[in-house]
Amino acid sequence: MIHELDQIVELIQLAYREAASARGGPVFLRREARPLPPEDGLEDLLDSEDSAVMVGTIDNAIVGYGVVAVETLRDGGRLAVVEDIYVRQEAREVGVGQALLAALADWSRDQGCFAIDALVLPGDRASKNFFEGQGMTTRALVVHRALDSMGEGA
Repeated sequence: MIHELDQIVELIQLAYREAASARGGPVFLRREARPLPPEDGLEDLLDSEDSAVMVGTIDNAIVGYGVVAVETLRDGGRLAVVEDIYVRQEAREVGVGQALLAALADWSRDQGCFAIDALVLPGDRASKNFFEGQGMTTRALVVHRALDSMGEGA
């Protein structure tokens, strides 16, 4: 299990590097992304009944991962939230991401969730197209404006 955790941590770090240079990425990393170092909270996720961590493989090599968590809403409904989904660039376009999202959705359905959400950064057309190709649609947009130099690059 330690070897798999190390590989997931490496994928999280790759995902962070991609997000850092994306529009909206710096604030995403400060607000929504898993706290660093990622290994600190990963084992807790694996032990939680309200979250799941899954990996995508090609020829038994881990090339992607996904994390989903159940959020209980004010009305008691259960919403699945994809906290992370990432596939190595060289392994994209072969169905790993689709298989991961399907597995996350199946797990979420088994947990009694009525829907599944995921966040896409603005301008990330490939991710938007990926999620739309899996039957997901935009339900909300977040707008943002930096108020000082600390918000630059967001």
